[in-house]
Amino acid sequence: MKYFITVLCIAMVLSSCEQQKSTSLFNGKDLNGWHVDVPEMDTVPNTINPFIIRNGMLVSLGTPRGHLITDDIYKDYRLEVEYRFPGEPGNCGVLVHASTPRALYKMFPKSLEVQMQHEDAGDFWVIVEDIEVDDMVERRGPKEEWGITEGKKRRIINLTDGSEKSLGEWNTMMIECLKDEIKVWVNGDLVNHGFNATVTSGQIAIQAEGSEVEFRKIDISSIDAISK
Repeated sequence: MKYFITVLCIAMVLSSCEQQKSTSLFNGKDLNGWHVDVPEMDTVPNTINPFIIRNGMLVSLGTPRGHLITDDIYKDYRLEVEYRFPGEPGNCGVLVHASTPRALYKMFPKSLEVQMQHEDAGDFWVIVEDIEVDDMVERRGPKEEWGITEGKKRRIINLTDGSEKSLGEWNTMMIECLKDEIKVWVNGDLVNHGFNATVTSGQIAIQAEGSEVEFRKIDISSIDAISK
């Protein structure tokens, strides 16, 4: 009995520590900890920053197009994002393992994108990096057309239909990056699982890609890779 209680206490302590590891990447007030990379801002005077704070939420206005990128680099983590399209359905994405800026189309940083586009949430898009999934040909197309740069088949279709909530409702996306694997859940459904990624760490980025998206939660927690 004493052994059982001791084990239970240890489990409770470990659970509490695990919960304490979760931190928010967004403070609800400003963009501290992030930097903006919007090519149009380089050359067009008075270009607006498409990433704003509104009612305590991070909002991607969609245009001008670009990225909001963490200052820090992350490895072996779970990222929980709560988001919604408040108006028209559209496009956005979370980029993990981001590095070299403007590596694709002079816009997208080298990374692996987890798609948030309405009705396609959980697709992978490879951006000058790569990842594998089961049933690659079925989900990516003919192998001879695969690639990681402009003009190649870079999209890997997700595993499910109907995992997203109705337009205007909040969705929860969980992204787990552990070693060379990436798993994605949308509203509790496992929607993608990739492995043999060509990169295992990097920055995290949010897109401005044509549609307004609200984010009320962007939390990260570390994973102890040694125990997995």
